Amino acid sequence: HVQLVESGGGSVQAGGSLRLSCAASKVTFRQFSLGWFRQRPGNGREGVAAISPDGITNYADTVKGRFTISRDNTKNTLYLQMNSLEPEDTAMYVCAARISWECRPNASWYNYWGQGTQVTVS
Repeated sequence: HVQLVESGGGSVQAGGSLRLSCAASKVTFRQFSLGWFRQRPGNGREGVAAISPDGITNYADTVKGRFTISRDNTKNTLYLQMNSLEPEDTAMYVCAARISWECRPNASWYNYWGQGTQVTVS
């Protein structure tokens, strides 16, 4: 089992930036495919970005060009750099993981989840 803990959320004005972090407790962090999802009340999990163990990335069309997903295997940490934030980006952002050589945008594919960090854009 792996523990995932997000941080870095907060309130920001439209056009601003935030950097989210997801720290993993698992020593075998390099084996994980990782993803960021966002949730709003009454809605399911929306895929934002994902990254494979070898660094291959995928982005939702709504964030492409504005968000950047990355990982630091020496720190067992996943990041999401968010620029040019818009009010529609307001949501609870949650990180997810699965031991795999590939990454996918489907929430049901992941089997480890964090609790999330709130992002509010006004």
